Amino acid sequence: MSSNKNALIRYKTLDKCLKNKYRKYTLEDLINECSEALFEYEGKESFVSRRTVQLDLQNMRSEKFGYEAPIEVYERKYYRYSDPDYSIHNISVNESDLKAMNNAVQILKQFKDFSMFKEMNGVIQKLEDSIHATSHKSIIHLDKNEQLKGLEHIDIIYESIVSKKVLRILYKSFTAREANSFTVHPQLLKEYNNRWFLICVYKGKMFNLALDRMEQIEQEEKAEYIDRDLDGDEYFKDIVGVTVSETMKPRHVVFFVDSSNAPYVKTKPFHKSQQIISETEEGTIFRICVQINYELERLLLGFGECLIVHQPKKLRMRMEEKFRSGFNNYKNLHLDDEN
Repeated sequence: MSSNKNALIRYKTLDKCLKNKYRKYTLEDLINECSEALFEYEGKESFVSRRTVQLDLQNMRSEKFGYEAPIEVYERKYYRYSDPDYSIHNISVNESDLKAMNNAVQILKQFKDFSMFKEMNGVIQKLEDSIHATSHKSIIHLDKNEQLKGLEHIDIIYESIVSKKVLRILYKSFTAREANSFTVHPQLLKEYNNRWFLICVYKGKMFNLALDRMEQIEQEEKAEYIDRDLDGDEYFKDIVGVTVSETMKPRHVVFFVDSSNAPYVKTKPFHKSQQIISETEEGTIFRICVQINYELERLLLGFGECLIVHQPKKLRMRMEEKFRSGFNNYKNLHLDDEN
């Protein structure tokens, strides 16, 4: 159980004791109550230290969590609330706070059908009940697809990353005739373009595997886990998408976008390194510094005739070839129609 969840259980327990008018609680009594509460939740002996409970009481008294609980010590040994009607659950919020919380609830509700968010359903319901959330439809809609194949694997992958467990994955790529078994060390989960990917170590090298190509996953309990201690922001900083090369250096990619589409690229940069090199009435020349990968090519191709790659030369030639092949496809289709 996480330390944050432990703390919430202790605060809830202390609150129950401090508002009890019919029993006197010493510090030792409060320690015992917290230990018993944690035992009920964890199912194993869990001793709470004296210092921990003292810090909890101090935090409840302070403004740190917004409680400012009126905790007093009477007869120099017993603890209680000086205000008998006080509880940390009696949160005082204004109308503006309620509206903001209600909007947050509406956004959270959009995730509740995802497998990894199913445990949030009860939490979301409690939030709705406690703030009297309205049932109006959300005015913020997030792009998602609950029917996307592979989402059912997120739970075991997420848990394996947290608990540092090796996975054996039966995987069938789009080009493979049969599924193959991979023993991998999961590091990160990455969502890109409405698809989920597992970033993992396989035979000492980094790989990304699409969740929608996974057919079966099992944990390898006895295998020793390799932890790369990856930071997502650092790992993906030089790319567009999910494909990272451990050996390729980022390159300057210079491209022209015509005047009708340049505003879209300005307001939604391809990469955080994006800079404007020059502007004319015809359009804008941009520059980014990234590794050249499949996802970048797809992004550039998506702008069709409105975007021209200037540098590097190899990328420009590859784009030319793709457009030439596309033109030939349409040309052949036109000839077939005539026949």
